[in-house]
Amino acid sequence: MIRIAVAGAGLIGRAHIERITAAPGLALAAIIDPQEDARDQAARLGVPYFAGLDEALRVTRPDGVVIATPNALHVPHGLLAVAAGVPMLIEKPLADTLEGGAALVRAAQEAGVPVLVGHHRRHSPALARARAVVQSGALGTIMAVQAQCLFRKPASYFEGAGAWRTQVGGGLVLINIVHVIDDLRCLCGEVTAVQAMAGHAGRGLAVEDTAAILLRFESGALGTLIASDATVAPWSWEMTSGENPAYPQTEQSCYAIAGSAGALSVPAMELWRHEGDGWMTGMGAGRLTVPEGDPLTLQMAHFAEVIAGAPPLLDGAGGLRTLAVTLAVLEAARTGGIVRL
Repeated sequence: MIRIAVAGAGLIGRAHIERITAAPGLALAAIIDPQEDARDQAARLGVPYFAGLDEALRVTRPDGVVIATPNALHVPHGLLAVAAGVPMLIEKPLADTLEGGAALVRAAQEAGVPVLVGHHRRHSPALARARAVVQSGALGTIMAVQAQCLFRKPASYFEGAGAWRTQVGGGLVLINIVHVIDDLRCLCGEVTAVQAMAGHAGRGLAVEDTAAILLRFESGALGTLIASDATVAPWSWEMTSGENPAYPQTEQSCYAIAGSAGALSVPAMELWRHEGDGWMTGMGAGRLTVPEGDPLTLQMAHFAEVIAGAPPLLDGAGGLRTLAVTLAVLEAARTGGIVRL
C-alpha cells in the first residue's frame, strides 16, 4: 500500500484526496491544513490531521506527498518534502517566483527526490491525442495556434480561504493561464518570446482578471491567447473537454492549431484538410476518437508510479519552464515590451 499525504485541503486538495481514497493500492496518510474544516474532514475519513507539513512528514513518514497549498507556499513546502526525502506531486505553478522554483528544482535534483508537477492536463487523453497528431506530421508545419480561456468565477471563489487568490501570487495568470501555457508547450514546443496586456476591469482587484497574449515558439510558429475569469463564455478547457463533470460541457473547442497540411480543433478533435491545393478548394473534417479518462485520476496513478521509481511525465525542470513563460506574461504586461526566454 502506497501512503500519500495531502497538504492543502482546498478545492484541488479535496480532489486529490478523493482520488487517493478511491484508488486501489493507495492510502491517505494524512491531511495537512491549518483550516478547521480540514480537521473535520480528516476526522470524517479517519486519518491523521496536522496543521503544519513539517510535523506531518516527521510523524507519518508518508511514501509521497501532494502539495496543494497556496502558490506562495509551494517552494517552502516543497523544500520540506525534499529535506524529508519524500517524493512530491506539487500543484501548478511550481512556484510564484522563478528564483524560488529554480531553488526547489535544484534541491530536489541534488537530493534525488522525485518531483511531479501537477499540470494534470498532461494526463488528459484528449491533450495526449492532440499532441500525437501534431507530432505525427498530419498538420504539416505548425504555423499558428489560437487559444481561448474564457469563463466566469463566482464571488465565493475569492472569499474565505480563497482570499489569497486576490493578492500577488494569485490571479488569472498564475492560477489559470499557467495551465494553458503548459498545454501549448505540450502541443507546440518551447516558447521563446512573449508580449502581453493584462486588465483589472472585471473585478478591480490587485490581480488581473483578463489578459491578451502573443507567443513565439521555438519552431517559428506564432500563437495568441485570450483569457478572462470574469466573462460569460463557453470557451475554456473545463467547459469544452467534459473531463470534469462539475462544469457544464459546451461542445465547443478552446484551441485551434493550424499547419501547412491541416488544422486541428481541440478538444473537439476535428481534423480539417483541403480537398485540393489552397483555400478555393473544398474542405472536409474528420472527428478523431479519444479514449475516456479522468486526468486527475490518471495523474494520481502516475504519481504512484513515480514514487515506485518511474520518471515523472512533467518533472520539476519542465514545470519550471512553464513557470518561466507564465511569469514572462506578467512581466510583458507590466512593461509593455517583448520578454525573450
